[in-house]
Amino acid sequence: MMRHFLRAAGAALLLLAAACRPDQIEHLRESKRIGAEAENWVVKRIMPEDLLRATRWAGDSLTRHADRELLRVLRDKLAEGGVAAALPYCRPASFPGVDSVAKTLQASARRVSSKPRNPAALAALTASDLQPDTARQVARPNAETFFYQRPIIANDALCLRCHGKVGQDLSATDYALIRRQFPQDQATGYALGEPMGVWRVTLQRPGVAEFWTMKTRKIPKRRKLF
Repeated sequence: MMRHFLRAAGAALLLLAAACRPDQIEHLRESKRIGAEAENWVVKRIMPEDLLRATRWAGDSLTRHADRELLRVLRDKLAEGGVAAALPYCRPASFPGVDSVAKTLQASARRVSSKPRNPAALAALTASDLQPDTARQVARPNAETFFYQRPIIANDALCLRCHGKVGQDLSATDYALIRRQFPQDQATGYALGEPMGVWRVTLQRPGVAEFWTMKTRKIPKRRKLF
């Protein structure tokens, strides 16, 4: 009888050990990740204030990307051939990488100013439009459209190579070149830290909603495997 008892106890211990195998424990840990990912697929109602918040996020993402790309391109072109080489590239909204982001967001972006280089970019801007770079304006003109605006600040010395004070930051020769291409140019005389205009972005509701979904999506931490 004792042998039967010991045999039964040994079998029970083996079953208990099998229940606590490392791969079983790992499976339980992975269930948290699976649960988090499953939650991401649950249909959630996006509130109007969420869409306005996402409009700011999306506008910041698009325009900051455009600003970074502009500085990168201008730095290369100025080093390559001065203002003459850089002048055609001061149109970041048209860069392929920026345009690709805009299409993903279902957005259109443009830069406007009360002192533009190209008359097509002329806009009547108020003092509140040109507040420091932390200022943002977001709105929902109608059910399907969102609006984003933020100031453009001359926050890099590269900007002054084409938009600074003539005879100081911008040579008379380079300015003559600019005036030949843009006879009605007004976009000079700026100093570092001054507002030069604004970014204006129009976004469609599906793009804003998708950006909000991706921005708030839960990404579970992966457990390191040794």
